[in-house]
Amino acid sequence: MPKDQKEKLTHFDHKGNAIMVDVSEKDITGRFAAAEGTIKVNEKVMAAILSGAAAKGDVLGVARIAGIMGTKKNSDLIPLCHIVPLSACTLDFETDRETLSIRAICTAKTDGKTGVEMEALTGVSIALLTIYDMCKAMDRGMVISNIRLLEKSGGRSGHYRASPGSITEGKI
Repeated sequence: MPKDQKEKLTHFDHKGNAIMVDVSEKDITGRFAAAEGTIKVNEKVMAAILSGAAAKGDVLGVARIAGIMGTKKNSDLIPLCHIVPLSACTLDFETDRETLSIRAICTAKTDGKTGVEMEALTGVSIALLTIYDMCKAMDRGMVISNIRLLEKSGGRSGHYRASPGSITEGKI
C-alpha cells in the first residue's frame, strides 16, 4: 500500500463525509490491545481505597467491572466504531502510595476484522472515571491523565508497542 494511502484518514469518504470503515474484505485475525491511564488522588482517597473504607464500597472492584462493561459498550459511545465481539478483557490496577496514583491497565482480545484499541482505551477511561465518581466526595481535585495505547497486535497494520522511555517505559 502506498504511503499516502496508508496515512489517509479512513473515516471519511472522497467527499469528506464521515463514514464507518468497510472491513468486509479484511481477514479475520486474532487481535489484542492494551491501554493504560492514571488517576492522581489525595492521601485520604488513597487510604480509603486501600483499606476498603470508601463510603461507596469497593472502589477498585466497582471500577474494574465498570471498565470491562465500558469495553463492551464502546461502539455505543464512539461514533463509527464497529461492534466487536470480545473474546477476553482484563482490567487491573497498580496503586502507588508514594505518588498517590492509581494506574489502570485494560487488555482486550477478539478474533475479527477490526482491532480492539478503542475498546481497551474506553475500558481504562471508564474505570478511571468510576474511581473519580466513587471518591469525589473526598477529593474533587483528582486528575486523570496519561491515557494511551500500550500495545496492539493483529491486522494489516501489524504490531505496535509503546516505545521504551515513555510513560510506562515499555512495561505492560
